[in-house]
Amino acid sequence: MFAKRILAVGITFCLTLALLGCNKSASQAETSASPSKSVSPQSPINIVATTGMIADIAAQVGGNLVHVTGLMGPGVDPHLYKASEGDIHKLSNADIIFYNGLNLEGKMTDIFVKMARKKPTVAVSDAIDPKLLREPPEFAGHYDPHVWFDVSMWSQAVTEVAQALSEYDPAHANTYQSNAKTYISQLDALDRWCREQIAQIPKDQRVLITAHDAFGYFGRAYNIDVVGLQGISTVSEFGLKDIQRIVDLIVERKVKAVFIESSVPKRSIDAVVAGVKANGHDVAIGGTLFSDAMGTPGTPEGHYIGMVRANVTTITNALLGKAPH
Repeated sequence: MFAKRILAVGITFCLTLALLGCNKSASQAETSASPSKSVSPQSPINIVATTGMIADIAAQVGGNLVHVTGLMGPGVDPHLYKASEGDIHKLSNADIIFYNGLNLEGKMTDIFVKMARKKPTVAVSDAIDPKLLREPPEFAGHYDPHVWFDVSMWSQAVTEVAQALSEYDPAHANTYQSNAKTYISQLDALDRWCREQIAQIPKDQRVLITAHDAFGYFGRAYNIDVVGLQGISTVSEFGLKDIQRIVDLIVERKVKAVFIESSVPKRSIDAVVAGVKANGHDVAIGGTLFSDAMGTPGTPEGHYIGMVRANVTTITNALLGKAPH
């Protein structure tokens, strides 16, 4: 009887060891099934960014360790943008997704929520101190999303991208941080240049009139009055009262020029010019500004720094009455 008990205990002990061994093997198999991505120039991180401005940050910070795809090209309005089937495929295959946030890409919000369950999905505006964000009365309850027009604020978005890449690929964290530092120093120089250029315009002539209120941060940062025919978002329509409001301002302050935006139909500014003329005055179209989208890839305006420089040059020349650049 005693011998049978010893045999039973021995069998139980062996079975327990076998089960522990199986569990250990299963755990090891599960761990090895999801290794971290090996990042190199030959196998770069696949990044998808919504706007060109964000894609440019990712390319500057990531260098040859990333492959960046921007969803919204030249002339595209992110306020109205709807993701296509091809966009969903690109987002699904991305390693990391970067977007602006602050409701800029309002029609894509649900997509970002779903993607965030599977992969890093980063709103670059999260890095910006909320105390610095504009909340215009007509946009009550929401912040102005056009944060890239204050160059010093946009530098904080660079830091956010560098941090996300460093967390995803710790082996190259020093590279990302070094690239970010270099790019931020370039943005600091750009910020100083913007202030110097706008300061050339006499204070009473510093009035920037555009199709929609995208340049609020620009105006606050560089001391120029900004007036948009439409509100923060191009989803809102302008009416006769809006046109008359702008016309009265132009006549009262003797504004020399108004500006078209590359991502907004020209008809809005044409209506203002016609209204000024009907009141017995003239105002020039000072040129086209890049607001919610950058210029054509391969041109200076196809990069953030070049885009900002082109805008400031266009504004300064027009309001000083100089020939277009």
